[in-house]
Amino acid sequence: MANLTDNLLRAAAEQAQRSAVRQDDLVLTYADLDDLSARVAGRLRSLGVEPGDRVGVMLPNVAAFPVLYYGVLRAGGVVVPMNPLLKGREVEHYLGDAQARLMFAWTWAAAEARRGADTVGAQMVTVDDDTLREVAQWTRQSAVPDRADDDTAVILYTSGTTGTSKGAELTHANLRRNAAVTAGLFGFGHEDVVMGCLPLFHAFGQTCGLNCAVATGACLTLVPRFDPATALKVIERDKVTIFEGVPTMYVGLLAQGGGTADTSTLQLCVSGGAALPVDVLRCFEQTFGATILEGYGLSETSPVATFNRADHHKPGSIGLPVDGVDLNLVDDGGEEVEPGEVGEIAIRGHNVMKGYWQQPDATADAIRDGWFRTGDMARRDEDGFYFIVDRKKDLIIRGGYNVYPREIEEVFYEHPAVLYAAVIGIPHPTHGEEVVAAVELRPGAVATAEELRAYVKARVAAYKYPRHVWLTDAMPIGPTGKILKRAIEVPPDVKATVPS
Repeated sequence: MANLTDNLLRAAAEQAQRSAVRQDDLVLTYADLDDLSARVAGRLRSLGVEPGDRVGVMLPNVAAFPVLYYGVLRAGGVVVPMNPLLKGREVEHYLGDAQARLMFAWTWAAAEARRGADTVGAQMVTVDDDTLREVAQWTRQSAVPDRADDDTAVILYTSGTTGTSKGAELTHANLRRNAAVTAGLFGFGHEDVVMGCLPLFHAFGQTCGLNCAVATGACLTLVPRFDPATALKVIERDKVTIFEGVPTMYVGLLAQGGGTADTSTLQLCVSGGAALPVDVLRCFEQTFGATILEGYGLSETSPVATFNRADHHKPGSIGLPVDGVDLNLVDDGGEEVEPGEVGEIAIRGHNVMKGYWQQPDATADAIRDGWFRTGDMARRDEDGFYFIVDRKKDLIIRGGYNVYPREIEEVFYEHPAVLYAAVIGIPHPTHGEEVVAAVELRPGAVATAEELRAYVKARVAAYKYPRHVWLTDAMPIGPTGKILKRAIEVPPDVKATVPS
């Protein structure tokens, strides 16, 4: 029986006055993080939150995030992390599906959060720069409820190709073990300062940043919104030793240029979320003098499944399976493919989720005989390194964020003028992919491409909406009645707007 918060209790007992979280001039020691999270737990219990209850946390990378995250866990609750860019309709689905009793939302996200919370009857608490001072006055709950290893700690929502968001249930054991394995792989220690650019509401930032830091007593320095100039200043100011980011961040740092800040403390950089171009990796290492290790994982795998090693890595590869995790490449029937052939990645190990929240059929489809079927296609070389070659899922990765076309298409279909909509990704030099859409209008209907773009923009998170929409007279339709996305021709003027 162990709660994920045990890592925090141990760190607070062993190095109470060491910095745990920093956000510019605000520094929380491990004693502070321990005390404030205990007070959040006390307030949650006074509001009727019981062990197992779900609580939404909709914040950017601010110091209140780890306080609330561990506070919910200390109350025995289940954290439902949410992107603060979500719109009311998306908040409504997350809270309603999770049956959350309560949610915390950052001040500039509060209006959309309240729309969703009010619809499903969840209580909403607005969080701002003064909240931690208020928390310091709340009553502590010192006792931490025991949680079984397979009790759910976090529900991370991830959309599928059907457009239906599913909540991946990550257990206390999933997250505790994945953080420990990852911290060991990266060589985390209590002297390290970890750059917190990755969103903490995503699995990558949550495990590799927050939970790894707390598990080892390291300091996590937060950047609420990434921009290269700010990131370089923080690296210099806080003497960052470990930088974690998605490929677009490395592209941005390179564009900013070396020599604009003292980055000599950097010892290791970590990349995930999308494929890192080999040229970017090599240029970055030459410019900043720090090794980049690329890895792979999904929300459903806590997320780390594979990584390169500091002493054993290959550019362009997602590396080798981490300790306690097995990978296999299989065909559609689940049989292992021949050496050198491309197959779907299947994962088995301590990191695989408990299942999709209240979706037994989706769980059974995803986890077969103990193996999680990822939908990602890869090959394995003679040294055992894995290389992603394609994505079986109809998925767009824009700037490290997953965009599922069906979800966006459903919004298009809510517009009365739309007959058909097809959302696709096109290559982009910095974002990896850009979201674009072709639309066929209903006979006699009138709507402009810009009107449709604005319609979707108002209803989905900022990273999801199509930057380019064009109207087509006839969508390519296959014999089974499905839109043939591979046959969609992107207009030259749309291609021309994407920098080369």
